[in-house]
Amino acid sequence: MSKKARIISVVSVFVAALNLYIILHHNPLAVQSQETIKKVIACMILNAIYVLFLILYEKIVILPVELYQNRRLIWKLSKNDFKTRYAGSYLGIVWAFVQPVVTVVMYWFVFAVAMPARAVAIKGDIEVPYILWLIAGIVPWFFFSEALSNGTGALLEYNYLVKKVVFKISILPIIKIMSALFVHIFFVVFTLILFSCYGYYPDLYTLQVFYYTFCMFVFVLGLSYITCAIVVFFRDLGQIISICLQVGIWATPILWNINTIPQQLRFFFKLNPMNYIVEGYRLALVDKAWFWEHFYSTAYFWILTLTTFAVGALVFKRLKVHFADVL
Repeated sequence: MSKKARIISVVSVFVAALNLYIILHHNPLAVQSQETIKKVIACMILNAIYVLFLILYEKIVILPVELYQNRRLIWKLSKNDFKTRYAGSYLGIVWAFVQPVVTVVMYWFVFAVAMPARAVAIKGDIEVPYILWLIAGIVPWFFFSEALSNGTGALLEYNYLVKKVVFKISILPIIKIMSALFVHIFFVVFTLILFSCYGYYPDLYTLQVFYYTFCMFVFVLGLSYITCAIVVFFRDLGQIISICLQVGIWATPILWNINTIPQQLRFFFKLNPMNYIVEGYRLALVDKAWFWEHFYSTAYFWILTLTTFAVGALVFKRLKVHFADVL
């Protein structure tokens, strides 16, 4: 059996299993008619993506294959990018952690010392200090913001590599995202230490942080392939993304609780994929719940993420032949 046949077989089995799981999934608290509509829509979207995958197989698969084949080079260049970003400064890579740490300390001082905010209610009468609830949401946003900004400018920053015929330029966005991941890992550890100081110690639920980090990594990678390809031809996109990130921190329930707004409006805010990530970190660190308990949110996120990655692969492949000419 050829490699293509093996990959298609695995994907087909996976899609069939997902369809079966969606059909058999039952939420006793949901309205049956609404539950059926959600199942039909989810299955239709999933199967539509599967058909597109079969049609555009060669164009979509080539990107993840290149990333896998160059995994050692990606790891080496990511470490080098992280180290050289602050080369020449006295404190070196320490500056990579200074701004986020200062931001976290500032939030802690304002909401825990200067004007203590009331606790956030979770699971009925159980409450958690607002500062912990806030940190659990803002740490993943730090990573998303830095990864998307750096990933968008990857081709512009490494334009001298883009012009090399033999170099696989498809690895450049993931190098910048991996570089941002190093800082994120530090802040996850910092967050766990802060939670422990308040008496909230790591447990099995905490392991889900790795899952949600992976979710965010795949989503921002797919998004970066779209933005880094377009920004080469439309330089203003970088500024537009900066503005969107400034708005995004307020459009995402990071500083505020989504349960405080009317039920009718929650649906629109939940369409934001970063809502799934932020709420996921809180499920792992605060609410102590498993991600599969929120089935439709998980299904929506992965359908959107895989679609974004596929579109990113197609856009990048279509435009990369012109990168060297423009840069």
